[in-house]
This record gives sequence, structure tokens and C-alpha cells, in this order.
Amino acid sequence: MHRKIVFLLLLFLGWIPLIAAQSPAEPPAITIYNANFAVVRQTIPLDLKAGINHITFNDATAHIEPDSVILRDPLGRRTLQILEQNYRNDPLSEELLLFLNEGKTLDFRAGEWTDKDGQPHPRIIKARLIRSGYQNQGRPIVDVDGQLQFNLPGQPVFPTLGYDTILKPTLDWVLQTDQPGKSVAELSYVTGGMSWHADYNVVAPPKGDTIDLIGWITIDNKTGKEFNDARIKLIAGDVNKITPQELRVLTADGMGYAARTAPPPAVTEKSFDEYHLYTLERSTTLHDRETKQVEFVAASGVKSQRIYVYNGAALDNRYGYSSYEQVRGDRNYGTQSNSKIWVMQEFKNSKANHLGLPLPKGRLRFYRRDDDGQMQFTGENMIDHTPNDETVRVYTGNAFDIVGERRRTDYTIDVAHHFLDESFEIMLRNHKKEAVEVRVVEKLYRGANWEVTPKSAAYTKLDSQTIEFRVKVPPDGESVISYKAHYTW
Repeated sequence: MHRKIVFLLLLFLGWIPLIAAQSPAEPPAITIYNANFAVVRQTIPLDLKAGINHITFNDATAHIEPDSVILRDPLGRRTLQILEQNYRNDPLSEELLLFLNEGKTLDFRAGEWTDKDGQPHPRIIKARLIRSGYQNQGRPIVDVDGQLQFNLPGQPVFPTLGYDTILKPTLDWVLQTDQPGKSVAELSYVTGGMSWHADYNVVAPPKGDTIDLIGWITIDNKTGKEFNDARIKLIAGDVNKITPQELRVLTADGMGYAARTAPPPAVTEKSFDEYHLYTLERSTTLHDRETKQVEFVAASGVKSQRIYVYNGAALDNRYGYSSYEQVRGDRNYGTQSNSKIWVMQEFKNSKANHLGLPLPKGRLRFYRRDDDGQMQFTGENMIDHTPNDETVRVYTGNAFDIVGERRRTDYTIDVAHHFLDESFEIMLRNHKKEAVEVRVVEKLYRGANWEVTPKSAAYTKLDSQTIEFRVKVPPDGESVISYKAHYTW
């Protein structure tokens, strides 16, 4: 009874802080960025007096960035000023309790003993805790019967909690307001431990390249906090955020969608600043350590094409050449042949092609149905953020039945007259039963000024140092192209 009276007196004098209510008045709102952080906005009810108030809030995440806290009256009727904020993130644990009891004698449970009636009893060892090892992450030191040992003699049994222990990460505010009374404040802060990413499943029929595409959003909550009925938005784009290191230095079955009525979208999208904002139309609960998936795009009848690319020069980057002079000085550089033909898949992200939604970066998996209707995995890769009306092109693997061979046929260098001639022959062999087109990509790495002549086929200049030949290879046949690059400097 005496303790209760003292507690009420201290509370009346303002020496014990009020605790902000745990249950928010409105569901929380979360904006998640694809860089492992989020902005949390929630409302907290407050009952304040005019002047100085001491508030304790312990409903934030375990990865809150304390200096990002914003507390305001959403209606603008009163001023809320945080004069002082203290953040503690050492929730109650065995290690912390050992630290708080350093120098004290504790009971340790070390198994059981049985009395003469066969009844088990806990075996208690009394020992003085010299050092807990909590702060320096070392081993504990315990005095047992006058002898020191570097391990606990059993499971520690602690006395009741003291005022210095907390169960959750806690913000203590010294808060000043100009108007007393009850109100609802809006709290916003940045937190780590929350991320999202996109995944795409592409399904192709047994023949042809008209695909169905299904996109999933995956949300991962590792903040240490559960969000009930949260309103969730997702930001896609390369948002700059300083990392701690920088601070120190400074699948669904894809067929059949066209045959049913399209349901309302689970996720809507719009431009926001220099990024794209995706909104989950339904409120959802995010449990701590939960991974949640939401379908956000489903398109069928998307026209796609398969591309075969042969980049025959196996350039060895171990040399680390940084100038044309170094490359020209090594006559063997770039003469090793790579035999693999890349398989690329591309499609236009446009409304005319049944898409047209800005696609956030993520993993793209390809499947194809076999003659029995079973889906077989045929490759995957990552795509970057892809705006509307741009083309998605990804590498999915190497062709099995198409082989390339690149061979240098001539090399002449005249340093005195500043020119170099280099000739190549490229052979493509096709073991398929149908003809294929292979895009032969050649890097002209000997100098900035070049001319290709003579050549056995037309080429397209892709950039200042790259040309491309498009070669038709007959079924069970081969095709050969040749060219000479003339460099001057």
C-alpha cells in the first residue's frame, strides 16, 4: 500500500513519465523502398498538459532511425515540440540482466536432485557475478565458493525487473505543447529492416514466343514490429540514401488469363517525383519476420522474340589494359575464341503489347510448356527498372544446338605509318531442324579510328566501337562471314 501511494505521488509531481498509448487511433501507413528501408506513419493518442510533458513511446520498430522522427498535430491546432529525445534499444535479455546484476550474488539452476522419497528438486548454486561480458562481448566471470570460473554454473535466476529495464526499443520525449488536453498526434520515422522486390514469371507455349507474364511483389518485414491492417505503398526507383558505411567515410500458371474477366487490380501505379509509386489497394497485416506476396501484373498474349547473339572474342580482362597502345602492343589479345551462343528474350513493355505498366527491377523467370503441357524452367535473369514503352531484353542461357567459332586470318601492324589491319573469319553451325538468325557482335578494340573493308556481309554500327552482323544459318547447316578492320592513329 505504501509503494502505491509513493508511485501516485511521483506521478502527480511529474517525475514518472506518461506512456503514450500503444493502440494507434488509425491504421499505420508504410511506404517501403527497394533499398531495405521504409517510412512509417502512425497516429498516437496523447493527453498533455500545457508546458512540459514527459512521454515514453515504445511502439516503434527495432530499426528506427531516431533522428528521422517527426511528431506533429495533423490538424495543425497545437504546437508539438520535442525538446529532448532519448532512444534506448537494449530490450530485456539474459545478457542485459546479467550486466545489470554485476557484483551481485545470484541463484543458478544446475540440474535437479532427488530426495529420499524420489521427488525431484532444482539444484541451486549461489555465485557472485564478477563480470557479465555484455559490454565487451567477452566471457562472464563468476565467483563460486571463492573460485573464479569463466562460465555460468547454470541457468541464472534473476530478481524482479528494475526501472532501468525495457521490454521494447523506447523513445523518451521531453515534449512541449501550447494547449492542454487530449489529441491525436502523427508520428513518422524512417526504419530499416523492411524491403520489397519484384519477381516475374514468363510462360511460353510449346511453339512460338507469345508469352504470358505474371508479376509478384514480395514484402519482407524484419523490423521487429507487427503492423496491423497497414496501408502500404511501394517506391520503385534509385532513391539515394546514405548508408552507415558512407556516413563513416563522409509462381502462377500463366495460361488462361485472357479467358476470364479481369478483377480489380491489387496494386495501382502512378508517377511520383522522379520515381514510381505502387499502392496496395487492400490494407494488410505485416507480421514480424513475415514474407508476403501480392500479384501486381498479369498479362497474356505478349508478343516476344528470341534472339541469338554471338560475341566470339573471349577478351581476357586480367590484362587490365587501359589504352589502345597497350592493346595494339599485344598481337594475341582478343584472338581466343568463345564458342557459346547467347539466348536472349525480349519484349516491348507497351499497352499495345498488353503491358504498359512501369516494371520495377526484379528477377524474371522463363518457363515453356512441353508437348505434354507441363511447364519447364528455361532460364532467368534480372531486369532493371523499365519504363513504359521501353524494351525488356534479358539473357536466359546458352544455345545447345548452335555453335560459333571465331578465327583471326591476318594481322599487320605498321607503327611507323600508324596503321593496323586485322582480319577475322566467323563460322556459325546450326544443328537445329529449322533456320535461325544469329546476331554476331564484334568489338573493335585496337583503336578509336577504324574502317571495316572488305566484308562478306552488311553490318550495323551499334556504338563507336561495336558492329553487328545479322547472319541467317540454314537448318543442319553453317554460315561463314569475314571482315577486315583497318585502324589508324
